[in-house]
Amino acid sequence: MESITSRLSYLPLSSFADRFSLERLRTESGALQSRFNNLKPLSDFFDYKRFSKPAGWGEAQSRINFNLGYFSTNYAIVFSMLSIYSLITNILLLFVIILVAGGMYGIGCLQGNDLNLGFTTFTSSQLYTGLLIVAIPLGFFASPISTILWLIGASAVTILGHASFMEKPIESAFAEEQV
Repeated sequence: MESITSRLSYLPLSSFADRFSLERLRTESGALQSRFNNLKPLSDFFDYKRFSKPAGWGEAQSRINFNLGYFSTNYAIVFSMLSIYSLITNILLLFVIILVAGGMYGIGCLQGNDLNLGFTTFTSSQLYTGLLIVAIPLGFFASPISTILWLIGASAVTILGHASFMEKPIESAFAEEQV
């Protein structure tokens, strides 16, 4: 019967650490830069003169469809800010995420070599197993599912609420009539 550590040695866990490399972020920075070019100014995003209650469900759907495309980068920033807020208010979940990311980075830095502490030696698969044994109970205790559900709900209320109450700009109304 094969032991658990010998079965875990077949997992390509080093590929997970490679996905978090800075080189990958540098090559994708062009796409990120073009994404931020679509960022609308705060005066446009919070233009209280364009806030009004939609006349009906059809108008609300029309506003949502337009505003989700028009303010997409602003909504991505709102989602990111709500994500950061949810992690700050759930310190244990933030700790578990940092622990797992730091542990995987640290084990990945070993590049498959054993960790020699002088009095004992740990293989990479033993280190991954130890990280798993610590992270799973802490992860369940940190309640990530309720945090994710809160994030989905808060984002939906905030983003869809803004998108449905924000009127389209006058320029878009003229562009629709010309079609």
